[in-house]
Order: sequence, then C-alpha cells, then structure tokens
Amino acid sequence: MVLAFFAAQILDGMFTYVGVISSAVAVAGLGAGLTGVKAVAIGFGMLLHLRRLHTLVALLTAIYVAIAILPWTAIFLFH
Repeated sequence: MVLAFFAAQILDGMFTYVGVISSAVAVAGLGAGLTGVKAVAIGFGMLLHLRRLHTLVALLTAIYVAIAILPWTAIFLFH
C-alpha cells in the first residue's frame, strides 16, 4: 500500500506541474518546490508505514486519489 501512496504523490506532482505549465502561468521554482513538497509527503508516508499504520496509509492514499489524481485526470481528459 505504501507504494500506491508513493505513486499517488508522484502522479500528483507530475500532473500539477503539467497543469500549471500548460496554463501559461510562469512560476519560478515550480519544479523544485513540487519535488520538495512531494518528497516530504513521501517521507511522512514512509514514517507511517514503518510505524505499521497501514490502514492510515491506505486511507490517505484513497483520499489523495479522490481529491487530487481524479480531478487532474478529468481536467486533462476533457479539456
């Protein structure tokens, strides 16, 4: 489950980067900032995994897919 959490974080970072860049908004340091934020999120996810809080990691993954990955996917598919 922790790998799904990592994948959700990485996909959201990539989708956010592509979404912001394609909207013609120039933001200095966007790539580095997203990478840093996603690295911290992955680190906390790993900490939860190592503390054997697998149900929480699964719940966070499901929530993240629902509120971050699916909306970006819909935007990319229908826009």
